[in-house]
Amino acid sequence: MEIWVNPACSKCRSAVRLLDEAGAEYTVRRYLEDPPDTGELRAVLDRLGLEPWDITRTQEPQAEELGIGAWPKEPAERERWIGALAAHPRLIQRPIITADDGSAAVARDEATVRDTIARGR
Repeated sequence: MEIWVNPACSKCRSAVRLLDEAGAEYTVRRYLEDPPDTGELRAVLDRLGLEPWDITRTQEPQAEELGIGAWPKEPAERERWIGALAAHPRLIQRPIITADDGSAAVARDEATVRDTIARGR
């Protein structure tokens, strides 16, 4: 299992605490320091069953600077969104947990973290 975190994020800290309490084996990826490339983002999006705009933090200052709020949310624009997330990892929703069963989740609440732990065993 791997969890993408921003240590300054309370939801990330909560998810890590829940993983620890459950005795889960996992790797922490500080994705702001070690950003995913476009291939990794595509793979995680496939595992999530989501599109890049679904995991984009559109309220971040960088998103506003890029004008992402006005970008079309359609298949033809998918690579543009993925490129923006790779270039500006702060825009990636967090935390994201990839489980050993091949699934992944944006684990912003306790129930999702616990479900991911259960699937990852």
